[in-house]
Amino acid sequence: MPEKIILLNDLRSPALAVPSAPEAPTGLLSDALGRPLHDLRISVTDRCNFRCVYCMPKEVFDKDYAYLPHSDLLSFEEITRVARLFIAHGVEKIRLTGGEPLLRKNLERLVGMLRALGTPSGRPLDLTLTTNGSLLARKARALKDAGLDRVTVSLDALDDAVFRRMNDVDFAVSDVLHGLDAAHEAGLGPIKVNMVVKRGTNEDQILPMARHFKGSPFILRFIEYMDVGASNGWNMDEVIPSAEVIRRIGAELPLAPVGANYLGETAARWRYLDGSGEVGVISSVTQAFCHDCTRLRLSTEGKLYTCLFATQGHDLRALLRTDRSDADISGAIAQLWRGRADRYSETRTIDTSGLARGKKVEMSYIGG
Repeated sequence: MPEKIILLNDLRSPALAVPSAPEAPTGLLSDALGRPLHDLRISVTDRCNFRCVYCMPKEVFDKDYAYLPHSDLLSFEEITRVARLFIAHGVEKIRLTGGEPLLRKNLERLVGMLRALGTPSGRPLDLTLTTNGSLLARKARALKDAGLDRVTVSLDALDDAVFRRMNDVDFAVSDVLHGLDAAHEAGLGPIKVNMVVKRGTNEDQILPMARHFKGSPFILRFIEYMDVGASNGWNMDEVIPSAEVIRRIGAELPLAPVGANYLGETAARWRYLDGSGEVGVISSVTQAFCHDCTRLRLSTEGKLYTCLFATQGHDLRALLRTDRSDADISGAIAQLWRGRADRYSETRTIDTSGLARGKKVEMSYIGG
């Protein structure tokens, strides 16, 4: 009998510790490696209507899989309270994710609540969302009207047969493309399209995707297949380095490198020499970018993760639901970030078959 995979949301997380002395946030919080806190990714659901082979494979996330009950999820009010505290510590960008975030009922109400939050500098909060695009056509206008700035859409193939095999629920490419058009028409931009590249699965889609989105309003990004969680059976042999992706595209569609838009940007940017747009590559396997990672992740039931590849979360919900003051929670957040020294991608080894791999949090649980 094969060994049962135990996902991280089955494991206990320690309560987030409250420091003994309160402190006022300065907006200049840095971790143990000098990295500021600028980005908060909030998972609003652990459910998804796709079963992508690299994220939520059917053999693990089957009809008997136990998702979190609704009472365990952070409410919109709790999420907004936490977001306000993070903004005071320097967070400038919030990304809503999942699972598939558009499965969370009335999500546009949460978007409106977050949009109403002010920042210490007076600059608008950068409020974004990542989605598989399946519900985007019907939700785009409401999300924009509620205050969402932009979306990132996952699309792993342009060929319909390949895409249906990858999402494993027989969802058509045309429906995602329709969602992209609806988001563009609603003004949710700039819109990024993310393609996870897995050798032997969809590598033949690199050039078709590049050709299709070249000259369009959408920015295409290629992501190296990552060893997130334990359920996807990750193997280094299935990783296509971003350098190879750029070589393949550049051989037909000449490219030149472009500088980063901001500190901590995950994608290396390349522009087409004829001026018809750009592509990006996210190389967390072959070219780690831990040194300037500014991201903290909040799971759907209120656990904080200081790294995408974390083996343990910290329970923030316990503080929210035991009448702790904002000062207590703010101090706990600051203390956690100051102690952060994660740099998994920089210390990754090719052999990831050991116990640590089995305990890593699933991407479907805290978002990408």
